[in-house]
Amino acid sequence: MSRLPDFFLIGAPKAGTSALHVALTQHPDLYLSPVKEPKYYMCGDSPPPAYKGPGDAHSNQEWIWQRARYRALFDGARPDQLAGESTPFYLYNRDARRRLHADVPHAKLIAVLRDPVDRAYSNWMHLWMDGLEPRADIVEAVRREQQRIDNGWAPFWHYQGLGMYGRQVKDLFDHFPREQVLLLRYRELVDAPAETLTKVFGFLGVPDRQIAEIPRDNSRPFVRDGLRTRALGTVIRGGALAGQFAPPHVWRRVSAPIIAQLHRGGDPSRPRLTPEQRNALLEPHLPDIELLEQVTGESYADWKVYRDGGTFESRRARLSVVS
Repeated sequence: MSRLPDFFLIGAPKAGTSALHVALTQHPDLYLSPVKEPKYYMCGDSPPPAYKGPGDAHSNQEWIWQRARYRALFDGARPDQLAGESTPFYLYNRDARRRLHADVPHAKLIAVLRDPVDRAYSNWMHLWMDGLEPRADIVEAVRREQQRIDNGWAPFWHYQGLGMYGRQVKDLFDHFPREQVLLLRYRELVDAPAETLTKVFGFLGVPDRQIAEIPRDNSRPFVRDGLRTRALGTVIRGGALAGQFAPPHVWRRVSAPIIAQLHRGGDPSRPRLTPEQRNALLEPHLPDIELLEQVTGESYADWKVYRDGGTFESRRARLSVVS
């Protein structure tokens, strides 16, 4: 008989949700939907909004918004397994949080929170290296965020908004009891993956299980700005617009050689944010981080301290020396 999920990985985007999803599929008592990010609860049994950002039309076609199709995703789950799915935008989308509470009020929810500036930078990097982000400076892209929202660009373009966890978690706790919500830190997945999985299994009520590893995110070469990069990006975005009515897999097959050309000669090391860039991106988040601390009773001080714009790994090494 068709069923609904028992648990959800609800966010945040670019915070390790995909890696956690893959790790959980290795537990015999858990069943994860074969389609990742079905986005059903963002729709409410209606077609997704006609988002208008570069490449959004193809993503829209992949949403599973019909209830029968959504329930069918879990037909493969055994009666003795817990069923779950991962849509990292549920944490961000207020209507999704409301629909989850109305439809599956007893479900357990897992959210992974990442430093909001690091998350935004990774998000921008993802779209820039796919040739979809037209702005070579993340600060400039963030400054255009409200304009993009007003113009109907999809949530994945909301670099700043997606990291406003305080308001999101506060509203989540207004709908779900705290004992049904597990908040993890991205650094936990990086620093202590085995211990983090033990925590997740305990939260879900399944036996602990040794998992080989939590897979790392795919790392692609960084594409530096220049005439060639801008020209190829323009072709990719123009092709996405022209081919928006083709099936997503067709567009991906056609665009793959162009994206491969874009990546040729890329730099395997990603540039650090400058202190000026980081401060500009962090400032709007400070009140929301304070709210998150009030709501959770936990400290997120490491997100607020000055640093040189290094990677998470470099900051971890520096903090270990200080401690």
